[in-house]
Amino acid sequence: MLTVRLSEDLEKEIERIATEEKATKSQVIKNALKEYIKKRKLNKTPYELGKDLFGKFEFDEESLSKSYKEKIKEKLLEKYSH
Repeated sequence: MLTVRLSEDLEKEIERIATEEKATKSQVIKNALKEYIKKRKLNKTPYELGKDLFGKFEFDEESLSKSYKEKIKEKLLEKYSH
């Protein structure tokens, strides 16, 4: 159970919405909190989105990406060496 103190204006607005939606004040507040939490989950930083993947895979030096120029050079050598 949770108790929250609200300003008079906020409580009146919640009451108005509850009446309009034919719901209880608790339902209006629960729905608002669910939406807030859902929005926060969607607004994660790139780090937060990938943090469970960082360090998950290990690579040796040869498997690391090469520079663009090196890749082009290799492709050209492969193409014209045959």
